[in-house]
Amino acid sequence: MSGETEIRPFRVDMPDDAIADLRRRIAATRLPSQELVADRSQGVQLATIQELARYWTTEYDWRACEARLNALPQFKTGIDGVDVHFIHVKSRHENALPLIMTHGWPGSVIELLETVGPLTDPTAHGGSAGDAFHLVVPSIPGYGFSAEPTELGWYAGRVAQAWAELMHRLGYTRYVAQGGDQGASVTDAMGRQAPDGLLGIHTNLLVTALAGPQPAETEEERAAAEQLATFRQSGFGYFLEQATRPQTIGYALLDSPVALAAWMLDHDTDAYYKISRAFTGGQPSGGLTRDHVLDNITMYWLTGTGASAARSYWEAGRAQALAAAAGQSPPQVKIPVGFTVFPGEIFRAPRSWVEKGYPSLSYFHEAARGGHFAAWEEPELFSEEIRAAFRPLC
Repeated sequence: MSGETEIRPFRVDMPDDAIADLRRRIAATRLPSQELVADRSQGVQLATIQELARYWTTEYDWRACEARLNALPQFKTGIDGVDVHFIHVKSRHENALPLIMTHGWPGSVIELLETVGPLTDPTAHGGSAGDAFHLVVPSIPGYGFSAEPTELGWYAGRVAQAWAELMHRLGYTRYVAQGGDQGASVTDAMGRQAPDGLLGIHTNLLVTALAGPQPAETEEERAAAEQLATFRQSGFGYFLEQATRPQTIGYALLDSPVALAAWMLDHDTDAYYKISRAFTGGQPSGGLTRDHVLDNITMYWLTGTGASAARSYWEAGRAQALAAAAGQSPPQVKIPVGFTVFPGEIFRAPRSWVEKGYPSLSYFHEAARGGHFAAWEEPELFSEEIRAAFRPLC
């Protein structure tokens, strides 16, 4: 079928001139003086940025990332007026369960690449054939190789509707969904919309706890509440700026690759120190290696999506405000919900909070390792969690 709904093969092939321009811009960067503290309390540390910039211009190879992406089946298709990019890897196991998995910010499909093998070919990664998934990994509109929205309204709920259409277009009549960070918001919305064929969802960030105060009666609840308070007091800068003034920060993100890198590194404390160590001589934490981190940053730069990705936070805030003004509350999730707590996450959600947000909770587990970028950092462990959560639905 021709037209917008056609599914077209896609390959990444960035121009040499764009890569050369990237290196020139990095070399021309004006850096601030060193921070006046010994930790990250003033922001991304100068030593980290200096080593990142040095490695970026002298050793990093974007073409290796292109080869990784192009080794996977990639496609584009028009949905609701936006050209959507997605990776679609079918398992060799014929009874595999279709899974659509959504990345977050400041991530992309890059953060999920190491899970493709374990999820689609579990017998090669310690699982059984019954654990296999047909995997769909789309880029959120405004991120990566998906087109930027040209109109307002692309909040998580609209992305969720687009993902349901994508799975329908691919011929999947029963499937599951997973997401973290922004992807958790999209997956949560899919669960509330309950499109035909969606059997269950799994997330690793409890977005329902971000909406307002939660009970703080048990030791676990008080600890989680303190972690959330710390995040809002000292780690909320990127969130507030993108939710209120994404266009303002967008000028820096589109003009300076080093500004883009610093903005993307300054997320949560656990992930920041892990990434920083990868550049300043420490041991990388799992998949958070120098090359993988720069793969993600470089894709943002080469696609020019720093500002459009930031707008997703503004869209989320606008959608919440409109719903509140209209007195609307989202429908409850009634399908099975799986949730995994990773110890380095922004806050360690207690089971009581998860059950409050999702009364249909069917799987809950506290993982031994991993943080906010769990799929990126610990792909094998993350994949085990996905298998366990969805195994009863196969």
